[in-house]
Amino acid sequence: MKTDKGFKINAGEGRIHGHIKLKGVNANVLDVKISGTDTDGQLAVFEQTSLSQGKGTPLHIHNSQDEIFYVVEGEYYFQVGEERFKLTIGDSIFLPREVPHAWTQVSEKGRMTVTVQPAGKLENFFVTVAALDHEPSPAEMQKIFADNDMQIVGPPLPIEK
Repeated sequence: MKTDKGFKINAGEGRIHGHIKLKGVNANVLDVKISGTDTDGQLAVFEQTSLSQGKGTPLHIHNSQDEIFYVVEGEYYFQVGEERFKLTIGDSIFLPREVPHAWTQVSEKGRMTVTVQPAGKLENFFVTVAALDHEPSPAEMQKIFADNDMQIVGPPLPIEK
């Protein structure tokens, strides 16, 4: 249900779910800043604290969402389609829906703001993997991605020197 009031989310806090500790893809922490429930599914904003140097996401596709990443701290390596980019503090990248993409954390620690439009099921994806009581198998991750309107289409992105 869309909210009709403004709200503040303090630094270091997550709205609705608190800190979401991921499993399976990496061990990062995600804070929901603006939930899709706040915007009637039109937009979601997350802050990701990256604690998994050398890890990131598999090459995957969002069927219905565009994503924008803004690097607040650290360094990352992204692939969008066939192109690869190195991002550092202050850099942004746009990942269009239906285009395969992946990213890997280069620095020891990092932080990014992630904007997803429309919100879709990404928030549910994060909550689902955090609730697991084990590290999911590749087959389990394929299913969790598919259940949330995404598909894995390749391996994680290696860091190129």
